[in-house]
Amino acid sequence: MKKTGMRIALTAALLGMTAAQASEFDGGWIGGKVGSNSSSMTGVDTQRATGYGIEGGYNWNMGGFLLGVDGFADSNSKKTHNPGAVNYGSTVYGLDAKLGLPADKWLPYAKLGYAHTGGNGAASAIGGSAVHYGVGVEYKFAPNWSVLGEYTGGSGKSGATKLNNNNLSLGINYYFGGTAAAPAPVAAPVAVKEEPKAAPVAAPAPVKETWKTLLEDKPVRIEGANFDTNSAKLRSTSFQKLNEVVEFANKYKDARLDVTGHTDNRGSKAYNQKLSERRAASVKTYLVKKGVVASRITTKGYGFDQPVADNKTTEGRAQNRRVEIRSVLKEEKKVRVTE
Repeated sequence: MKKTGMRIALTAALLGMTAAQASEFDGGWIGGKVGSNSSSMTGVDTQRATGYGIEGGYNWNMGGFLLGVDGFADSNSKKTHNPGAVNYGSTVYGLDAKLGLPADKWLPYAKLGYAHTGGNGAASAIGGSAVHYGVGVEYKFAPNWSVLGEYTGGSGKSGATKLNNNNLSLGINYYFGGTAAAPAPVAAPVAVKEEPKAAPVAAPAPVKETWKTLLEDKPVRIEGANFDTNSAKLRSTSFQKLNEVVEFANKYKDARLDVTGHTDNRGSKAYNQKLSERRAASVKTYLVKKGVVASRITTKGYGFDQPVADNKTTEGRAQNRRVEIRSVLKEEKKVRVTE
């Protein structure tokens, strides 16, 4: 009873927490896990055996926390229990609701649901459906992949005989969709602006008039590529404009691209600085995948130091969560000079 009370208290504590960061764990996923199972039955001792499991589900980003649904099936090896040398294993399958509190690439979470726990071997007649619970932490080490550590518990009962089943396991999950972004408000339109510079001053003291070809810098600024709150995932609405950047780079082979990331003003300065750098890196990754040579692209983050809209409004913050791409072209221009 004491252990059960501690588990329930830990689950309740996780379910009651709040956070201010968004998730990179939203979307559909599937995974597998392996670990140590602890099972006992009324009248026999507790033994440990190897446990295996598969699971899958879907997570929704709620703007400060994550909600999910998780279907699973676990199978645990047979083990001899005493007294009486009772040899049995157990299986568990069911459905859990999940609440997570994402922090960048980390996701602590709690699960609560309903599952059927049943024995096999000498305990094949024992089993039933009851509450299933668990806690764990997940780490996203690649856009589509994560690893996790997890504890789950549940039980089944037939008459006066109860079968307890607990698992401590490690797992790996695959997330579908890669860097595709969840549906979001329409981003601010992307604009291309030209900022011409003044032509170089011709040399004084004319002696002889002639024509000379000069190379003139023509800065081009491409703005847009907005993101969700606290996320470095590119929105699908930005792909068309980024593809225009790819066409620009293919047309002007000598042009170098300076990519800068920006955030809104929510959260700490240090966190937003790193987030802006990751946003710039996400755009560079996209351009390189589309064929732009990586050595032509430089990235930098400015956090929330350079807003383009009012951070007091939802629309303004959406515009400030952006990446700007700036390039300087060398344009040939013939001018009349004197020598």
